[in-house]
Amino acid sequence: MLTNSRLVHQPHDHGRCISAALSRAEELCAASKARLTSTRKSVLELLWQSHRPLGAYQLQDQLAALSGKSIAPPTIYRAIEFLLKLGLIHRIPSLNAYIGCPFPGSDHSNLFMICNACGSAAEVAHNGINDLLQKASDKANFTLQSQTLELFGLCPNCSLSAAQTGPASPENR
Repeated sequence: MLTNSRLVHQPHDHGRCISAALSRAEELCAASKARLTSTRKSVLELLWQSHRPLGAYQLQDQLAALSGKSIAPPTIYRAIEFLLKLGLIHRIPSLNAYIGCPFPGSDHSNLFMICNACGSAAEVAHNGINDLLQKASDKANFTLQSQTLELFGLCPNCSLSAAQTGPASPENR
């Protein structure tokens, strides 16, 4: 939120994000006659829990901790593949990690803003970017099938924190 030209932290309800993601997942599964198994549902919940991209082995560890039993890597990868196919999650290539998609079932730009300080990530849809990429592809006679754009910087919370504490000196890093 922008207030007086400064970023201000607003509390965030992750439970609401998880609930909305599960609702969309159930709708997409019903429409495609696919099954949202408990493992797939748990993986999706974990990916929405903190807005931080998670790798497959992080998901495996967290799922095992939740269930109290060992989870085989192929089980995690099958769940990830299912969620990717339905557009419920995205892979962030530079991090080799996954994040929940707030826009499943729609064409969007796959633009990710990733915080260098805390590791949080946000997906942003922007029609201007979609148009620019399509025009550039058309000009090159290139058939665009997918794209992922990753921007690295500081999220609002980390920007505010950095502004309050000032730049880190070399001896404090």
